[in-house]
Amino acid sequence: MFLLGFSLGLALGIGFWIWQQVQLEHYLKRIFKPLNSHYSNIALPLMPRLRQRIAVLMQKRQDLQETLETYQELLNVAPLGYLQVDEENQLLWCNKLAKEILYLERWQPGQVRLLLELVRSYELDRLIEQTRDCQQPRVKEWVFHPSFENAAAMLEVKSLALRATSFPLPKGQVGVFLENCQPLLDMNQVRERSFSDLAHELRTPLTSIRLVVETLQNRLEPPLNRWVNRLMQEVDRLINLVQGWLDLTQMETDPTIQLNPETVEVRSLITSVWESLEPLAQRQNLNLSYSQTESVLIKADRSRMYQVFLNLLDNCIKYSPADTTIQIQAKIISPEDTQSINSTPPTLEIDIIDSGVGFSQTDLPHVFERFYRGDKARARNQVQDTNSTTTIVGSGLGLAIVKQIILAHGGWIKAMNHPETGGAWIQFQLPEVMANTSSQDYS
Repeated sequence: MFLLGFSLGLALGIGFWIWQQVQLEHYLKRIFKPLNSHYSNIALPLMPRLRQRIAVLMQKRQDLQETLETYQELLNVAPLGYLQVDEENQLLWCNKLAKEILYLERWQPGQVRLLLELVRSYELDRLIEQTRDCQQPRVKEWVFHPSFENAAAMLEVKSLALRATSFPLPKGQVGVFLENCQPLLDMNQVRERSFSDLAHELRTPLTSIRLVVETLQNRLEPPLNRWVNRLMQEVDRLINLVQGWLDLTQMETDPTIQLNPETVEVRSLITSVWESLEPLAQRQNLNLSYSQTESVLIKADRSRMYQVFLNLLDNCIKYSPADTTIQIQAKIISPEDTQSINSTPPTLEIDIIDSGVGFSQTDLPHVFERFYRGDKARARNQVQDTNSTTTIVGSGLGLAIVKQIILAHGGWIKAMNHPETGGAWIQFQLPEVMANTSSQDYS
C-alpha cells in the first residue's frame, strides 16, 4: 500500500513538472517570436537560443555605453558649456566648461541636486521651464552674477555675460548649451577705448594742420590754390571722422548724457536741414517732398535730431539719380493703430525714401554698423568742388550715429528697400509726441 501511494505521488509530481516545462516553453516562444524572425528559422533548443539572445542584448548595451562615453568625452572638450536636467530640474550631468562658467566645483558626477540650489540664476531656471513647456528650442542672453557663501569671494568674482541655447529632450529632460560672451565684450571695450584715446590724440594735430591750410588758402592764387582746397577737404574729412567716433562712443557709453530735450516742430526742423543741403541737391536737380497734414511737436534734442535728418538726407542726395524726388512721410501712430492693450502715448513714424539703387540683401543687416562698406553700387559718390566749402564728406559713421541718437530718444530705426522706387527706405519712430495742430501740406 505504501509503495502504491509513493508511486502515485511520484507520477503526479513528474506530470506536474512536465506540464510546467511545456507551459514555460510556450510562454518563451510567444516572447521571442516578435523579436526577430531570424530565430524562428533556426532549429535550436530553447535555452541556447535564450542565451544567444541575452548575449546580443548585452553587446548592444555595451556598444551604447561606449557611445555615451564617447559623446561625454566630446562634450567635455567642447568650446561650449553643456548641462542636462531631468523633469524636476535636477542636474544630471554637465561638462567641464559649464562647471567653470557656473562655478559648480561643489557638484560631483553622480550627484542629483536641484539646479537652482547649485546655481542661483533665475534666468537659467526660467529658460529651462519655458523650454519644457513649449517643447521648442529657446535662446536667452543675460548677465550672470555668481553667488558664494563667502562675501569676500563674491567681490573678487566678475559677473559674466552669458548666452544660453536650450532644447527639449525625452522624458521631460532639457539640455542647455552655454556660451561665455564676456571675453568678447571685454575685447570690444578695450578696442573702443583704444580708438577713443587715439581719436582724442588726433584732434589737436588735425586742428593745427587745418589752421596752416587756411593760411595757405589766403596766400595762393589759382590754379595752385585748388591743391590746397583739396587738402582742406581731406583734413575736414579726418576731423569729422574723429569727432564722429568720439560722439558715437560717448553716446554708446551713456546715451542720455548729451540729450537736451526741448519742444521741436518736425516740419521746421526738416526745412532747415534741407536748406543747408539744397546747394548739393540743386546740382542733381533733386526735390524734397514732405507729406504730413499736421504740424507735429516732439520732445527731443534739437541739435541731435538735426544731425539725424542731415545724415539721412545727405545719403539720399549722394545716392539718388538726377531729376528725382526724395520723399519724407510722417505720421502719428496712436495705441489704437497698433492694437496695444497698454495706454501708451502716440509715437511719430518717419519714412525717408530715395530713388537710388537701394541696399543689397547682404548689406541690410549691417548698414548701421561702424565703418561698414556695402555694395559697390552704393559706394559714396562724393561731390567734390574745389571752389566751394559746402562739400559734405562722409565719415563712414553717419548711420551708426543716427541709430544711437534714435535709441537715446527711446525710438527704433530700420533700413529697407522701397517696393515702388527701388531705393533706400529708412524708417524710424520717436516717442513723446507733444501736440499736433492742423496745418497745410508742404512740398
